[in-house]
Amino acid sequence: MMSVNKKIKIAIIGLGYVGLPLLSEFAKNYKAIGFDTNSKRIDDLKSLNDQTLEVKKKDLVRLKNIIFSIPDCLQDQDFYIVTVPTPISKTKDPDIRSLKSACKLIGKYLSKGNHVIFESTVYPGLTEEICIPILENESSLLINKDFFVGYSPERINPGDPDRRLTDIVKITSASNPKALKIIDNLYKSIIKAGTFPVKSIKAAEAAKVIENTQRDINIALMNELSMLFTKLDIDFSEVLQAANTKWNFLNFKPGLVGGHCIGVDPYYLTFKAKQEGFDPKMILAGRSTNEMMPKQIFKNIKISLKKLDKDLSKVDGLILGATFKENCPDFRNSKVEDLFDLFQPKIKSLTAYDPYFHKNLKIFSERRSIFKSFEQVFRKKYDFIIIAVPHAQFKKIGYKSIKNILKTKSTLYDLKSLFPSSKSDMQL
Repeated sequence: MMSVNKKIKIAIIGLGYVGLPLLSEFAKNYKAIGFDTNSKRIDDLKSLNDQTLEVKKKDLVRLKNIIFSIPDCLQDQDFYIVTVPTPISKTKDPDIRSLKSACKLIGKYLSKGNHVIFESTVYPGLTEEICIPILENESSLLINKDFFVGYSPERINPGDPDRRLTDIVKITSASNPKALKIIDNLYKSIIKAGTFPVKSIKAAEAAKVIENTQRDINIALMNELSMLFTKLDIDFSEVLQAANTKWNFLNFKPGLVGGHCIGVDPYYLTFKAKQEGFDPKMILAGRSTNEMMPKQIFKNIKISLKKLDKDLSKVDGLILGATFKENCPDFRNSKVEDLFDLFQPKIKSLTAYDPYFHKNLKIFSERRSIFKSFEQVFRKKYDFIIIAVPHAQFKKIGYKSIKNILKTKSTLYDLKSLFPSSKSDMQL
């Protein structure tokens, strides 16, 4: 950990699951502030309510007076760190509207000697091709003469208590060597795990997108293998357990791939690849496999019910878990919503339960009615149950309690093998 200059002023733009923990750490040693255009998010945080569950209430108390939704707070800062979302559009193209807006906003307040650091996921080259020109245009200042830019990709793992912000090595990069040293030292002052400086911003951007692209492709491989071994009547969970006894086997499992990173980052990389006239076959193949998994699950349930002589239109189904990953309160970009869309119109009744769901949550607009309380869910019987997201609470509830709410002739689909494979009726 480096020594700190407590006079340094830092503004974090975007207070989601990336920006808020970053603010929390920087505010311990610097004059840090947080800004978000979502006034409700700011009001919630001031009321000590963080829906991402990434920052503890005792730390929210410390932050409540340094978070704002009024842009004037961005005046007279030394560092601007951008952590706004970079999702994809309906056509799977990069949606960088929030990133552009952040650049325009910062440009209005940018002064000589300032550093702007981007943490939002982008494709290689975007910072220099799009962000820097906007900053120059809005501020009438010149890069590397009047101000400096860095890129340090976020590596937050939502819902992971063992890998917090300070425990994960931070990649750093900058627009010139002097700025890199300054930016690297800034992050070193809060990141216990240390930093990894790289020579170019493009290299840092590329490192981020390939991290999740690699995971996406590996999960796609597991999904495809699981479908194959199901056809061969082989227990794929047992296959994975056996294969994992070799030291260099990568422990990936089949499942739904949603969220803001693994299901998004590959599209940023393929977008840039196509711009350069390169056809990214493997990356897109992985995306194609993972995108079709909800339909495969629906197909498997349909086949299983048919074997049980059950009419699909007359069955009651339950889906356990609806967030994009386990032990995380974030429902955005969850592939479980695709399951809702597939099952609800075709069966008698569909019920969903997730311990992180509450009535005021603005998600799943027309699907909200299917969510029931724990008590409501466990006093009914179902023809099939899909454990879609393996929350720790479901493990606590236990296999027996879940099995007890299944009808005599029924199917339990334990998607990510929360319980031993011998207790699940189905694989992918």
